Amino acid sequence: MKSNPFYKTYKWQQKRLEALKRDKYRCVWCYEAGKLTTRRLEVDHIEELDKRPDLALDLTNLRTLCKDCHNKRHNRFKSSKKQWNDERFEW
Repeated sequence: MKSNPFYKTYKWQQKRLEALKRDKYRCVWCYEAGKLTTRRLEVDHIEELDKRPDLALDLTNLRTLCKDCHNKRHNRFKSSKKQWNDERFEW
């Protein structure tokens, strides 16, 4: 996956830091679930950047998520484990 040059800009880095500070450097989803996650944090665009570039630097469109929650949010790295199937049994 090719990275977007936007994420290297000074404006994004500053807004990212602002979102992290606002969210007290913790994953907001984990915190809502009663867990405290303060490591491997990423700032997520609620309305995705490619769909709403006008909200790219809007603080109300940003939230802090841990890497695991961010991956879940974007359906990344789904498990490819095969599920047991009682219907199919071969010798």
